Amino acid sequence: MDEKEIIRVARPEDAPALLGIYGPYIEHTAITFEYTVPTPEQFAGRISHTLEQYPYLVAERQGEPVGYAYAGTFVGRAACSWSAEVSVYIRQDQRRTGLGGRLYDVLERILQAQNVQNMNASIALPEQDDPYLTKNSALFHEHLGFTQVGAFHNCGYKFGSWYSLLWVEKQIGEHGKNPAPVIPFPQLSPEVLRKAGVSV
Repeated sequence: MDEKEIIRVARPEDAPALLGIYGPYIEHTAITFEYTVPTPEQFAGRISHTLEQYPYLVAERQGEPVGYAYAGTFVGRAACSWSAEVSVYIRQDQRRTGLGGRLYDVLERILQAQNVQNMNASIALPEQDDPYLTKNSALFHEHLGFTQVGAFHNCGYKFGSWYSLLWVEKQIGEHGKNPAPVIPFPQLSPEVLRKAGVSV
């Protein structure tokens, strides 16, 4: 890791910088199925909403945001409270540097501290690699220990093509009886965050 790289908790005021990372994925790829780039205000609202319960992390290099990762509700039913859906986005010029894996590693440590048992992700998948989407994200998650559990076929239409959604999971807890309640992210102590790799 670059000695001047840090991972910290996102703030709503990071929205413009993070949109600079996310916007090109919307406009030029099918990695996300969104069509329209959110406004900074909308994106700041997403950050604030996520942080009410889950981690939202920003990676900085030389003081500049270059990637982010976050967790969110999976399914939205009480019985699934111990599972979280996760996502990561890396600035185009910082891809393939190991940054995505480091963000996911810190995210996983935090989720474990919250008593979350499963990390789940949905990945846009092409029938064949094309200019807008490749299978790289699926391979990335497989490398990090996620396993494929199913797919929704041809469920997303973007740039004149149909794409599928691949679902993957990584079990990060022991799944015993009477699991401890999930701890909301704001209730984690600075010491817990430091141990997970967050700069506080």
